[in-house]
Formats: sequence, C-alpha cells, structure tokens
Amino acid sequence: MTLDVDAARSHFPALASGFIFGDNAGGSQTSIETITRITDYLSNTNVQLGATYSVSAESTQRVYVDGPTEAAKLFNAQSPDEIVFGPSSTANLENLARGLDGDVSEGDEFIITGEHEANTGPWKKLAARTGASIKYWTPTATNPENPYSVKLHVEDLLPLVSERTRIVAFTACSNILGSIVPVKEVVKAVREEAKAKGAKKVEISVDCVAYAPHRRIDVQDWDVDYCVFSFYIVYGAHISALYVRQNALVNSVTPIIHHFLASNPTIASTSYKLQPGGPGYELVYSITGVPAYLLSLTPSGTLQASFDAIAQHEQKLLEPLLEYLTDPKQRERGVKVVGEEKLGLSRVPTISFVVTGQRPIKSQDIVDVFDKKGGVGIRYGHFYAYTLVDELSPKLDIDDGVVRISLVHYNTVEEAQKIIDILKEILA
Repeated sequence: MTLDVDAARSHFPALASGFIFGDNAGGSQTSIETITRITDYLSNTNVQLGATYSVSAESTQRVYVDGPTEAAKLFNAQSPDEIVFGPSSTANLENLARGLDGDVSEGDEFIITGEHEANTGPWKKLAARTGASIKYWTPTATNPENPYSVKLHVEDLLPLVSERTRIVAFTACSNILGSIVPVKEVVKAVREEAKAKGAKKVEISVDCVAYAPHRRIDVQDWDVDYCVFSFYIVYGAHISALYVRQNALVNSVTPIIHHFLASNPTIASTSYKLQPGGPGYELVYSITGVPAYLLSLTPSGTLQASFDAIAQHEQKLLEPLLEYLTDPKQRERGVKVVGEEKLGLSRVPTISFVVTGQRPIKSQDIVDVFDKKGGVGIRYGHFYAYTLVDELSPKLDIDDGVVRISLVHYNTVEEAQKIIDILKEILA
C-alpha cells in the first residue's frame, strides 16, 4: 500500500508554512481532526460531567465512552475500561506505580532499561518505597567499529530474570536509538524464563511513546500488562493513554482516587481508579480524531493497512539519511550513529549521531547551524533517556548529548534531502 504523502500533509495546518519539522519524536504536528474536536468540545459541550441535563450527558458520552473506545482501538485493548488517561506518559506511569504500592514486596526485583525516564523513574521510586531492587537491561554494540551502535538484545535480558522478578519494563522503540524491540518475542521469552525459574507474578510494562507513530500496537498479541504512549507524538493533543490489563487492574492496582470514589464497586474495576482528578475533558474527546486521521490514509480503512503504508514511506525517508551518515567518508570524518546502523523495518526514521575524531563538533553547534539557516527544526541533548546517553562509551557530554533527527510519514523525501544537504555543509 502506497502512502499519498500530499494527502496526508493536507490534514496538518502547520505544514502549510513550509517549515521542516525534524523533531517529531519530541512531538508531532496536530491533525485537523484533533483540532476541530477540541474546538467542538469547548464550543458546545464544555460542562461538568455526570449531570442529568442533556449537554452534560453528551459531554459524559464523549469523555467516558467515545474517548476510551477510540483509544482502545489504538492499543487493540480488549475493553475501553482498560484505558487510563493522563497529561503525559510520565504522569500515567507514576500513577500506575503508586497504584502498585500495595502489591510489591521487599525483595521483589524490577528489570528496567536506561531508556526514556518515563518508564524507568517510576519503577526506581517504587522500588525505593517498597524495598524492591533494580536490575538493568543494557544495550550492547552491534558494530565493533562503532561503540555507539548499541541496541537491546533479548539474550542479555534473560539472565536477569529470577524467581524474584516482579516487573519488567522496556521500550518498544528507543527515542534515541530508533530501533524497534520485538516485543512479542521478548515477552514470550521472559515469561518462559520466569516460569522456569519459579517467579510467582511477573508483569510487563512497555513504553510505546516512540513506537506508536510508526507501527501498530497490539497489547493482546504481545501479552503485556501495561502499555503507554502520548497522543502529542501521534498527531494529536498533549495527552497520554495508558493500557492496564483487566486482570492487573482488578488484582494488582489499588485506587489512588478519593476514598469515597475508591469504595464504589463499579469504579474499583475500571481505569478510573488511576485517574485522580479526572482527565482533561476536551483532550480526551480530541483523541477520537487520531484513529479517524490514521484510517483516512488508505482506502482499505484499517489501522494495519495505514501503519503498513506509513512504514513503507518512512523507509524512503530513512534510507538516504542513514546511508549518508554511515558512508565510509563520514566514518572517517568521525560521524558515529548512536543506535543501529542497518536499514530495515526494525528501525524507524529517528536517527541520532555524534561527530567525534580529530575534528569533533558539539551536537549543539550542529543544531545551531540548522537554526541559523532557518526553516528546519532538529534538536540535541539526552531527550530524557539520561541513563542511556550517560552510559555510552566513550563517554559523551550528557548536556550536549546527541544530535537527533526524527522524521515521520508526513515528511517528504525532499525534506529529508534538504537535511542531508545542510549536513554536508557542516561536515565538509
């Protein structure tokens, strides 16, 4: 299935300016489907939920039924009751970890990665509160000539599993490395290893923030307990959705809402128990525009077909940029890609790199050139994957970090080429 890029771009008012958005992993542009729904909600149903009058009833339908139902489709969740909304993925996972306080014991072990802090920090703090311990699944290099060519390998994870393993938390796609982790394969291997070693209860949390714009999520097929992504990186507004498997919702998570709500038996079995104060109403309704936009991308009208078309086009964006950065001339110049260097569907067009060697260039200085030329937005830093960047060897300046260029399906091949042309000037 071929993506009509011009048709896709027509859904994004911001793209009409001609500015090249190359920092999409930090936040995509917002489709008109989301924008119009925010306006509609605030214009016509901006009232408190749960009242008996007609406008409140419509607002309640939009927030408690329409929003969760559409979000559940993006996770392929079994029920809308498994969907929790929050202002960010960090906040959602913090709330989840608070809800697990009563189901974690001293001596339990958590296995986490050094990726984005959203899916590592809450588990570290939960461990500190409960007496659990932390183990790290660390990435290793795939190219001996480039020590920064790291990725996560399942064979490095399995020895960490023990009879005490309670939580395994990792990313489906790295917001630095750009590599896709085979979630289903990893989960199956972990569960088999945990069973063989006598672990009593293992739950798995997957961070899909950097995955969701590029590939289809399927929590049922993956067999995960928790999964999160942010809509502002998936062509929507600044709100996050968290999937909590029904069994975990009932048996693992305790309510973090007001006591008189927590005692309600109806609420006790729903995701509301993890939504203190409730979500932003207009933002929850706005997410119904995200599946609508994605389904518009292909005539077949299925999410899988849309994501297949997205992946196919994004390979066209990735190929020339990755080939340029890994060309022998650039290697000799000191350019090192941070992450997997191979092309293919196991990689998304989020590319990080550094310039080392006899003529090193700071990441900030490279980004500054793009800023001065104008019309192109890329970024430098650690992008909240602090541990990952800090532990790269040879060591990098954590504040300067890496240069990151992150493209998505609404970027054009011509835009990718312009980025390469600017890099050629910088690296000459």
